[in-house]
Amino acid sequence: MGARKLLLVDDEADVRYSFRRLFEGPDLEVWEAASGEEALRLIPKVQPDLVVMDIRMAGLSGLETLRRIRQTDPRLLVILMTAYGTTQTAIEAMKLGAYDYLLKPFDVAKLRAAIEQGLKAARDMRQTVAIRPEGSTEEDTLGLVGRSEPMQQVFKLIGQLAGSDATVLITGESGTGKELVARAIYQHSRRADQPFLAVNCAAIPEGLLESELFGHERGAFTGATQQRIGKFEQCHRGTLFLDEIGDMSLATQAKILRVLQTGRFERVGGNQTLQVDVRILAATNRPLEEMVAARQFREDLFYRLNVVRIHLPPLRERKEDIPLLVEYFLRRIAREQNQGPKSMTAAALEALQGYHWPGNVRELENVLRRASVMAKGEAILPGDLPPEVTGSGGAVRPAAGAEARPAGGSTGAAAAVGAEQGTGGSEEEEEVVRLAQRLFQWARRHPDRKVLPAVERELVVQALKETRDNQVRAARLLGITRATLRKRIEKFGIRRELRVE
Repeated sequence: MGARKLLLVDDEADVRYSFRRLFEGPDLEVWEAASGEEALRLIPKVQPDLVVMDIRMAGLSGLETLRRIRQTDPRLLVILMTAYGTTQTAIEAMKLGAYDYLLKPFDVAKLRAAIEQGLKAARDMRQTVAIRPEGSTEEDTLGLVGRSEPMQQVFKLIGQLAGSDATVLITGESGTGKELVARAIYQHSRRADQPFLAVNCAAIPEGLLESELFGHERGAFTGATQQRIGKFEQCHRGTLFLDEIGDMSLATQAKILRVLQTGRFERVGGNQTLQVDVRILAATNRPLEEMVAARQFREDLFYRLNVVRIHLPPLRERKEDIPLLVEYFLRRIAREQNQGPKSMTAAALEALQGYHWPGNVRELENVLRRASVMAKGEAILPGDLPPEVTGSGGAVRPAAGAEARPAGGSTGAAAAVGAEQGTGGSEEEEEVVRLAQRLFQWARRHPDRKVLPAVERELVVQALKETRDNQVRAARLLGITRATLRKRIEKFGIRRELRVE
């Protein structure tokens, strides 16, 4: 690799001389331009890795020169500098795509650090681009992306359901894309030309959910000043998607069951029985089987909903789909912003694939939206990602807007212990944090191993050993039900290996 090239653009000869003294060496060539016009002529000839440019110059200003550079080579990074810094100038510089903005007089150490960072970013951007989204695909229409085996099974089930009106239960952690699956089922069904309505059962207060679903008559309750048509009537001959159905009260569950069995219901406060033809798609991130056992969810409704089940895997179990998801989201973000899509460096993609994604696909989308805003050039670099993704932020935390753990109960023994028993105090909390940090350090050293299944299995084994194979005591120790413990024993084949000493 040859020497890196820095182009300094400043109309003051003293500044150019100082820069040459400070930075020129065997691994860095320093080129000079005394004006924006001269810089634009030099750039095609020199092909610099980084441009450092004054804002106030005779002729073309630094901002105008930056604008023209971005039009001809959007990947060329530019650091602007000025002795007349204002808030408006700084904002305008960053809006135009400046990599950084420095004030004169310079702190030499900070100046060196800024230029070194800019040169490194330029090298990464030009040489290690791993993803450069181009065009669009049919996946952009539905938003369902994935070539992993678990997702292929999901797609096959959607295809098999195309000619059926069967009720479907879609399960999976928060952020895995359950509503997208529901919409895909609808769009491939015989009811695709009829209404599709979605109701989030967890987002509507219990007192209003019945009215939302079944409607109400005038005077049915305080504030009911006129008749309201509910979602079931609006959806006649169409498809109704009941999201987060596990959060529905037992009373409302009974009314949903009746509609599923007979297609009949009454509006709140009404006596007239209405008949509808509605296909039900339901989704939840909660363990309905455990809720049935705890009498928190009606068993008869569960079996009515669970005619066909589609389970969406968490993103940590289909990391081979991350490059495809990145391409999809970068195209989508670019369309929304009416600009060309960002590319992504190999190092940034590696960081995404090494992260555990507690918020699943929704968290990945949020991270990419943030990175697209933070990226100072055409390509997304590791520094544009949140510190929790790159591992530079101390304790591992989910990205902003993502959940720290899947809502609606545990996905394993470790989650159950934290959710049901708590950590007990600051010292215990710190100990748990340190333990989690060590676990993710282990996961980064072994990218083929998944943290949660490995930890969950070992916790079950150790709990059984600790209680000398007493499943009641072991379940209590883990903070889960005995039924859940039995499922974990069967899932991990522990009974074949366990030797209680």
